[in-house]
Amino acid sequence: MKRMTRLAVVFVAVACLAAFVAAQERGRGRRGYGGYRGPQFDLSDRRGVPDWGVDNQFKSDVFTFVRVRYSSYGGRGYGRGGGDWATDYPDSDLNFSFRLQQLTALKVNPEPIVLELTDEKLFDYPFLYMIEPGRLSFSEEEVVALRRYLLNGGFLMVDDFWGDEEYQNFYDEIKRVFPHAAQEPQELELTHEIFQCVYRLKEKPQVPSIHAAIRGDPTMTWERGFDTREVHYKQIRDDKGRMMVLICHNTDLGDGWEREGEDEWYFREFAEKKSYPMGINIIFYAMTH
Repeated sequence: MKRMTRLAVVFVAVACLAAFVAAQERGRGRRGYGGYRGPQFDLSDRRGVPDWGVDNQFKSDVFTFVRVRYSSYGGRGYGRGGGDWATDYPDSDLNFSFRLQQLTALKVNPEPIVLELTDEKLFDYPFLYMIEPGRLSFSEEEVVALRRYLLNGGFLMVDDFWGDEEYQNFYDEIKRVFPHAAQEPQELELTHEIFQCVYRLKEKPQVPSIHAAIRGDPTMTWERGFDTREVHYKQIRDDKGRMMVLICHNTDLGDGWEREGEDEWYFREFAEKKSYPMGINIIFYAMTH
């Protein structure tokens, strides 16, 4: 696993998230494209997200947000229309990369990328993001590749799936990757460093989609049925105790990144207070442990 030499431990959040509320007037993050349209989406259309330069001498040392393209059952896999893996793309990836660059001392690639688990380039990047794994269906090649990646120092963040049925499907698939009892997902307590390392969070963040938040009771932070009310953050560790996988269940951090320019109330309540602080904490923790 190639680690980024310039990353090291220089990762400091600047001021507080309230300082960037004024930037909302640019009207970014209106909607995702709702589907993937090629091996790598043309991000020359940045959807209003500001661009920035990267020092040519350190191009390989910047943090790159990498989304996993995986197969899923039910007719939503690798087809032309995208799949569950493409939810919120590219707005969430662009917005989060921009905020990471703006709010921290981390040097960030302005162009997030999409990779399949079987792509050898995967090992150039220490962080992967997987979304909506409720209908995830790994091929055997993906199982082997993901196991190899994680055991060689990689980190996987899993986000945006709800309820017992979707969790069971993800659990069954990740147990194909790590079948041993010692690698069972473990619930994290709020005292864990990942909730405290940059932003000190007073609760485990639960973020509903913008549609669920706006149409429902403003105090309701979950989606769907009774089995989605309790948010869970679980880890899978390697034999040395290093967190390899962070499972964010019954929450949708990515929608807070994607939709930040759509609704001021949603931005302030969920993007500003929950999605960005938790996302930044996760990146910092993954890059320094």
